[in-house]
Amino acid sequence: MRAGVALLALAGAAAAQQAAPPGGVIYTCTDERGRRLTSDRPIPECLAREQRILNRDGSLRAIVPPALTAEERAAKDARDRREAERRAALADAIRRDRNLLTRFPDEAAHQRAREAALDPVRETMRGSVKRIDELAEQRKPLLQETEFYIGRALPLPLKAKIEANEAAMAAQQAAIQGQEAELDRINRLYDAELSRLRQLWSGAPPGSLGPVAAAEHDASTAKR
Repeated sequence: MRAGVALLALAGAAAAQQAAPPGGVIYTCTDERGRRLTSDRPIPECLAREQRILNRDGSLRAIVPPALTAEERAAKDARDRREAERRAALADAIRRDRNLLTRFPDEAAHQRAREAALDPVRETMRGSVKRIDELAEQRKPLLQETEFYIGRALPLPLKAKIEANEAAMAAQQAAIQGQEAELDRINRLYDAELSRLRQLWSGAPPGSLGPVAAAEHDASTAKR
């Protein structure tokens, strides 16, 4: 397997030889038995070892690394992917940090954005509270009417109205719980963003604070 993969490295070395000046080049390596070998072309005995390409004057022209086995190639590819992901994450963090600094030159600008994100939720919550008050008022005459039926089954129409009122009240209370959770989520998002911005405003280089949570960032910018 190593020999097959090594042909790729030797092909590159051969290309370098073809591109060499008229004087040619010298390949040199130390084989597995410690012998120092030289040749005017890639040395087959050193497929798994480093080969040096020298100019005729003895100066180093290039180094051909040992050929990789399939397992070594897979490990190298995995390392390369991780490094590429790291570089991409860093570039993304730099871009996002620069966008934050452009959008929010100071804390007042960030607070305005926070309020703009919170206001629609607050308005919806006020509507839910108002609806609960209305339902409570509608419930009073229904409960008063039940006093005429103490010890007896309620008429079906009255019972249906009370149950509908209770269901509507429960729905509004559940809506308020969801709205409170959304307010908390938005505030936590902006708190985290403000903490990052304060470090950037203080001179931290963009991208130096680690990756930005993309989902939170996108949710935040969508509300501005």
